[in-house]
Amino acid sequence: MCQVAYLGAAETYPNRPIRLILPYPAGGGTDSFARPLAQQLSARLGQPVVVENRGGAGGSIGMEYVSRAPADGYTLLLALTPQLAVNSSLYEKIPYDPIKSFTPISLIAEAPYLLLVNPELPVNTVKEFLALAKAENGKLTYATSGSGSGAHMAAELLISMTGIPMTHVPYKGGGPALSDVLAGHVKVLFAPAVSSMQYIQAGRLRAIAITGDKRLSSLPNTPTIAEAGVPGYDSTVWYAVLAPPNTPRDIVMRVNAELLQSLKDPAFKAMLHTNGIEPLGTTPEALTSYINKELIKWAKVVKSAGLKAE
Repeated sequence: MCQVAYLGAAETYPNRPIRLILPYPAGGGTDSFARPLAQQLSARLGQPVVVENRGGAGGSIGMEYVSRAPADGYTLLLALTPQLAVNSSLYEKIPYDPIKSFTPISLIAEAPYLLLVNPELPVNTVKEFLALAKAENGKLTYATSGSGSGAHMAAELLISMTGIPMTHVPYKGGGPALSDVLAGHVKVLFAPAVSSMQYIQAGRLRAIAITGDKRLSSLPNTPTIAEAGVPGYDSTVWYAVLAPPNTPRDIVMRVNAELLQSLKDPAFKAMLHTNGIEPLGTTPEALTSYINKELIKWAKVVKSAGLKAE
């Protein structure tokens, strides 16, 4: 196993446990991605990689913590679209800069959301859904896991591209949002495949479309929103691994190499695909340019929708 020597130090990296900070509370859907990823890294780096949840303030608590951590490779960060591309537009002030406060390592994976409806809603296609939303003139409500969440942004992008009036009902997490749509209190839900697939299969939710740019192998007959009538629409949640600012390049490239190997592992890839997650894997530089592009995209959506953190 290749080990990296510290610049100006005799010890080698890694020689003790590594923490993977997740800026979300424990028990959420993000844990089901972070923990298998940590296991993969543990096996490849030869040291325990422990997931540590530091949720709160839209992810800002965990982000600020990593931005101030020692740049020694023993504190890593798994962040998502909201923390890296949305919060800086949504909040008046955040305690970190998505580019300057971190050392990029790799874009890891992306997953689309599903546009789901309670079966009581008389729509089966995107065109029927858009027509109903227009006819309801703002009375049609949709649920998400919270204001500023990736699901909320997916909905607002659809609203900004089509002009349909819909009313957002934010929940404190995906579980309560899902429960209320299953119960029929709210008729529309934007949610990831991992949390909704069992209800689609049981006929308790109807999948109208996928928010990403390609269909899911687990839902081959469900079209993307773009192919169903809104050309250019594409909204996914993506996952990236970063480190504190000024982390040495040799450590960054060691972690990058092991992440890319992890994403090629057949069992890990199969688990991701089952949950509607597409493995990616990039250079640190590609991650920086991707974050910059996404910052511009979501700033436009936040501005056009007049969104403010609640």
